[in-house]
Amino acid sequence: MSEIIWHNKQLTLDDLNQPREGGLAGHVGIVFTKLGPDFLEGTMPVDHRTKQPAGLLHGGASVVLAETLGSVGAYLTVDTKNHSVVGLEVNANHVRSARSGHVTGIARPLHRGRSTQVWDIRITDMEGKLVCISRLTVAVTTRK
Repeated sequence: MSEIIWHNKQLTLDDLNQPREGGLAGHVGIVFTKLGPDFLEGTMPVDHRTKQPAGLLHGGASVVLAETLGSVGAYLTVDTKNHSVVGLEVNANHVRSARSGHVTGIARPLHRGRSTQVWDIRITDMEGKLVCISRLTVAVTTRK
């Protein structure tokens, strides 16, 4: 089994899925579904909120899912009394379209340093086919 990377090892999915007023993740229907020892998983519906006019999952919606999972993952690995995280760069390669149902993203850290973290996020459709590969770099900041 992998080492548990979360700073608060008692954290639960219920904690992560508490209603978030006015946030983009809540607006597009992102739900955290698994909190593994070294990964965070979440789903997002492919519906009127996340499709582009041609009826396909909007690439920007995939990036929202990726950045949400990576940012929350990074935040959960730091001592939030003394540190926070902020996104520096996100990229995405869209490799397949999705038209309905939902997509699932899994975020895993590639690097967890004192000042930066890099996260790999893979998004798949309901058949497990790869839809998007994303990488997120965050800065770890000291709270004042």
